[in-house]
Amino acid sequence: MKPGIRACLAITVAPVLLLTACGGSGGGGSTTSGGSPAAVKKQPDVNGDGKVVIAIMSPGDTQDNGYYQSFVDDADKVARENGWEVRTLDKLNPADAVAQARNLCRQRVDLIAIGASELKDALTAAPEPQCKEVHWYVNGGGGVQQTQYFSQSQDKVNESLYAAGYAAGLLLKEAGGTKAGYITGPELDFSKQAAKAFRVGIQAVVPKAELVTTYTGDFDDSAKAKEAFEAQKGQGIKIVYPYLGGATDAVTQQANAAGIPALTPGTDRCADTTTKYAVSVIFSPGAYFAAALADFKAGTLKMGSARVWKMGVDPVPTVKICRPADDQQQKVDQVMKDMGTGKLDVDATVNRAQ
Repeated sequence: MKPGIRACLAITVAPVLLLTACGGSGGGGSTTSGGSPAAVKKQPDVNGDGKVVIAIMSPGDTQDNGYYQSFVDDADKVARENGWEVRTLDKLNPADAVAQARNLCRQRVDLIAIGASELKDALTAAPEPQCKEVHWYVNGGGGVQQTQYFSQSQDKVNESLYAAGYAAGLLLKEAGGTKAGYITGPELDFSKQAAKAFRVGIQAVVPKAELVTTYTGDFDDSAKAKEAFEAQKGQGIKIVYPYLGGATDAVTQQANAAGIPALTPGTDRCADTTTKYAVSVIFSPGAYFAAALADFKAGTLKMGSARVWKMGVDPVPTVKICRPADDQQQKVDQVMKDMGTGKLDVDATVNRAQ
């Protein structure tokens, strides 16, 4: 999961945001299998009723201008091109995930796509009789325990958030600052890991930098997020990462007014002239999902498999400084390249940090 995330998750996004199996469309990446036979017959019209229906389950707001919305927007684009139907359920409580999944199965959808791993319990419905003709996909972020019933995408939060921190460190150094802010929702394992990787990336550029971290308890509560930003601004932060969902833009607009650069949690917002971002941290689940849907159309989306999207190898995840000075982007690009070649073992680097 990522913010926008809950994942992932990236994730930077994850955000994603930490999606296609067996190296299908969309570039490189590695694939792992649960060891079960691939369920590929009759894709994309899995149940053979003459139409293709994609159901999306999202824990977040699919109108958040970011992580969760990308999942739906990219699915809608693919659906329009192919004459498919998309049905979306968003702002779902994880406690309701199984019941909602069963309802979708009874509607005879062909594919249920789960937008973030906090809804992973929905997958327990997959072996049940009413779901026997449904295929499943999950944006796993850091990963969901693989079974034969679904395909998933994964990315690595340490990669996305370390690279995000490195980019933030370059901007912090340029501003002569030593303090950055990180605002997120609940104090979950992935959001704490994201904070750590972000801090380590910043300190690779500004060794004495401090990260001020606030957990508001809610990815979408703008009032709490704005209050957190004001408190961090009072502590002297010079850059902020709203690792959030629906509250992301509210924080960034305050940061814009204060002249404090902000980073995106999952999507490319560099061209946005209304809410201005200094860095796009791109781990959009929509990009992964579009590749999975291309495989689904071709009949090659394999259940029981996971595709891992790797920074420095695949087009996404990636990090882009929106208005780089001098060689700032080249330095970020080199860090991502070093991750891809293995020269930089980012997991070891982050895990060694205090």
